[in-house]
Amino acid sequence: MSEARITDPDAQLLVEAVQEEYVVRYGGRDESPIDVAEFVPPLGAFFVGRLDGQPVASGAWRRRSDVDFAGTTNTAEVKRMYVVPSARGLGLARAMLAHLEATARDAGVDALVLETGMKQPEAIALYESSGYAAIPGFGYYRDSGISRCFGKPLVLSACPADTPVFE
Repeated sequence: MSEARITDPDAQLLVEAVQEEYVVRYGGRDESPIDVAEFVPPLGAFFVGRLDGQPVASGAWRRRSDVDFAGTTNTAEVKRMYVVPSARGLGLARAMLAHLEATARDAGVDALVLETGMKQPEAIALYESSGYAAIPGFGYYRDSGISRCFGKPLVLSACPADTPVFE
């Protein structure tokens, strides 16, 4: 995975491809407000994954201090997760998600949140199998009946006092 600007040609190619996928699945583009500055460190990051030099996957995160999850507002939102159809089934989405988690954690983020839709069952399965739990709606589509929101803490919690400690 390589960091890119969301305005770079390869990033824009993938962003447009995910928008086209939304049109097919939902009948329209994602209208969530996006400011390109949100995906520039330290506010966020955008990544492109390549196979044989070709851009085939994208993923990003942006800080969201307005979403309280897992006892913190030091959260970031996953955005623009996408893998081109010809590269699906290779584990690239899972690798991208792990990369987003690691880079957000390294940037000091305590938890990731995300919003997806019911017409993306493979995305929901990925998030749930990666440790994300359903959370109350947030963001632009919070009142949509087909929106689903998830979150995952990125920091390890301390062991409870009654947990045996290995010596």
